[in-house]
Amino acid sequence: MSASSGPADTAQRTPIPRWVAPLFAVVGLGLVPWTLWVAYDLPQRHIARHWDVAWAGFDIAMACLLLATAYAALRRAVWIQSTAAAAATMLVCDAWFDVVTASRGAEQVMAAASGMLIELPLAVICVWVARNAERAGDYLEAAGRITRRRARPR
Repeated sequence: MSASSGPADTAQRTPIPRWVAPLFAVVGLGLVPWTLWVAYDLPQRHIARHWDVAWAGFDIAMACLLLATAYAALRRAVWIQSTAAAAATMLVCDAWFDVVTASRGAEQVMAAASGMLIELPLAVICVWVARNAERAGDYLEAAGRITRRRARPR
């Protein structure tokens, strides 16, 4: 909650249900043995059908999130936090999978370079946008109120 929030802002916010924290804790802890089993049981090499469709679909979804974030920024929409956070997540995942699935040599160097120089810095910007959107929105809203008051004499 920002410093300028008053009782009216608090009343409009819906609290997170109590069952959310235990649910996520159970699922998160449940992933630990699952991940250990997967790491042990899966083969190091696997040929996948529709590899191109999977990557193209992922990149299309990432492009849609980046475009939605751009649109939200232009419209000063409150949902920019969601699109920016989701875009950051996808950018980090993309960098990770590009590096770990690349062949040795030039392909791996290229994947690491694009991750370090493009995807991860853009993910950091997206996280910054998501974390600062509310503060920027409060500032813009306050500036808008000042502008409207000056525009309409009483």
